[in-house]
Amino acid sequence: MTIEISIIVPMYNEEENLDVLFERLITTLDKLKTSYEIICINDGSKDNTLDILINYHRKNPAIKIINLSRNFGKDIALTAGIDCANGCAVIPIDADLQDPPELIGEMIKKWREGYQIVYATRSSRQGETWIKRLTANCFYWLIDKITKVPIPRDTGDFRLLDRQVVEALKRLPERTRFMKGLFAWVGFTHTFIVFERQPRFQGDTKWNYWKLWNFALDGITSFSSLPLKMWTYLGLIIALISMVYASFLVIRTAFLGIDVPGYASLMVAILFLGGIQLITLGIIGEYLGRVYEEVKARPLYLVRDYYGLENQENQQAKK
Repeated sequence: MTIEISIIVPMYNEEENLDVLFERLITTLDKLKTSYEIICINDGSKDNTLDILINYHRKNPAIKIINLSRNFGKDIALTAGIDCANGCAVIPIDADLQDPPELIGEMIKKWREGYQIVYATRSSRQGETWIKRLTANCFYWLIDKITKVPIPRDTGDFRLLDRQVVEALKRLPERTRFMKGLFAWVGFTHTFIVFERQPRFQGDTKWNYWKLWNFALDGITSFSSLPLKMWTYLGLIIALISMVYASFLVIRTAFLGIDVPGYASLMVAILFLGGIQLITLGIIGEYLGRVYEEVKARPLYLVRDYYGLENQENQQAKK
């Protein structure tokens, strides 16, 4: 039987949310009277997430499980789900219920109108601090300015992807996975629906400010080389200023004689240029580190167990 809709749910320590998540998901999907599967990716959870998922799978075979060998991160877990999805359309959704499953019907309606990607754009970000909202706005503003690919603002992974889009995503091999950028890069016809994002249902967010900072770096370095180019121009500007200042010193010395050199101004110049050089090396290092990850060509993820995905298990055994 052809599966029309695949729901992809990456999970890491989400045991508190699973009962309500499946209740709302299954109720919504049953009302749509369509064939579906729910692929849950256990991304190395340390609580009882996997045990609860297995119990749900035994009760409902439409709930399928990919149990990764360790925690690989949300974007890699999402990639694993996309690789295994069989539906004509694929919908990633978070397990914390900030993305309301009730919007799936509206997404499918837009898809049947002919759109290949249907974004769910947030009209508000409830449950988030003003610092997080500010940094998110700064990130979207910056990445919009420095990348050639327009990435929708205030849009997470919650969206509908047509099968043609899914097959295109499966052809993208990079190991630093900034999925929001990859979703935008593939193109295709798209539209959006607006919703009010709710606070997390239960538990604490796994995204602290350090992880968000690294996430922003992944996005910027994956989709723009401008941070590398800008230091060339900054170096030219500093060199030009230095030449002008050197000419001024030569002329002043010729007419007024030699001045006693100033220790403070010398130290300021040395520390300033040293700081610029260290920042430049750091940015080069960020790009070089990502090149290093790519050339190692390790698998994106390793799977420990499949539940309800026998075809994937057989393919893995053949490899």
